[in-house]
Amino acid sequence: MNSQPHVVRFNDVSATYWELKAEIEAAIAEVLRRGDFIGGRALGEFEADFARYCGAAHCVGVANGTCALHVALEALGIGPGDEVITSPMTFIATAEAITHTGAKVVFADIDAETWNLDPKAVSAAITPRTRAVIFVHLHGNPSGLLEVAELCQKAHLALIEDCAQAHGAQVEKNGERRHVGTFGALGCFSFFPAKNLGAFGDAGAVVTSDAALAAMVRQLVNHGREDKYRHLRVGYNYRLDTLQAAILRAKLPALDSHVEQRNRLCDFYEARLSTLDVRFQRMTVAGRHGRHLFAICHPARDALQQHLRSCHIETGIHYPIPLHLQPAYAHLGLPEGTFPIAEELARTTLSLPLYAQLPMSDVERVCDVIEEFVQRV
Repeated sequence: MNSQPHVVRFNDVSATYWELKAEIEAAIAEVLRRGDFIGGRALGEFEADFARYCGAAHCVGVANGTCALHVALEALGIGPGDEVITSPMTFIATAEAITHTGAKVVFADIDAETWNLDPKAVSAAITPRTRAVIFVHLHGNPSGLLEVAELCQKAHLALIEDCAQAHGAQVEKNGERRHVGTFGALGCFSFFPAKNLGAFGDAGAVVTSDAALAAMVRQLVNHGREDKYRHLRVGYNYRLDTLQAAILRAKLPALDSHVEQRNRLCDFYEARLSTLDVRFQRMTVAGRHGRHLFAICHPARDALQQHLRSCHIETGIHYPIPLHLQPAYAHLGLPEGTFPIAEELARTTLSLPLYAQLPMSDVERVCDVIEEFVQRV
């Protein structure tokens, strides 16, 4: 009888459930007993806990990370005639949120080492119509944040942090470590199941220390309500449901240990692969990388991915097409070659298996296969 080959999983979204099964099931059961599925007790408890974790004064739970970005922009009053600068190397939700406000998406190229927005490119992209910058912590890397935050302050622009991949990432400033999401006007998080802190469906949050912005976000995500049947503005149904909030609250205490383990696994990857013809994302700021993803760059990326697949190793590509080359943004008229660093990354990047519970034997297997391929090519 033939045994099935061992598959090295890219991510195992159920692993944290099995690790925290008792806590998660108790949290779910409590919501089921109370029946407060919308706006229930666990929602407020999670919002308070996550605000405290991030070091922000306020947290508003929302339906997903895209909603978080959308209402953050609307809370700042951004709309038609305005421009918002962001990275072309991110999931399309970052740009979609800008588009949905009626504002214009303005892309700026990334830094070749950090893969985040290049502050010099951001500065060059500012026009009299620019209202805000969305800084994306790609793969969980906060590098470049302080420079962009300073630039925004000098130019009187709002800074929104897209922290969808950066749960647990920290930046050191003036000798003190602060969590990402607290360096701009608002920080936006996704709790998609595959994230460092993942729900059992879609979920997200907005954090801020500005009480007026928090109140505006809270109204926007719940039909513009002041109370049940009094609506101060046209809003949305972007609420986070109580079950997801309860699950997230049960998982939150393990987040720091999971991020630390992700960093240990990535350190091993880098140590094993550093002598090969591959490039890594660099962290150039003191603090902690969120390590949502670990990617390498190789000129024969597609062949390497196929070789890993043939060896039963799952991988991903984040992202194969920069946003300025997506059909959805063809109307911006930005041809290939406009953002060469982002385009080169899209051609060569390959994300390797990574999750907190990933066995070290699997990491070693991935490194062995990559080493064999690179030395042969």
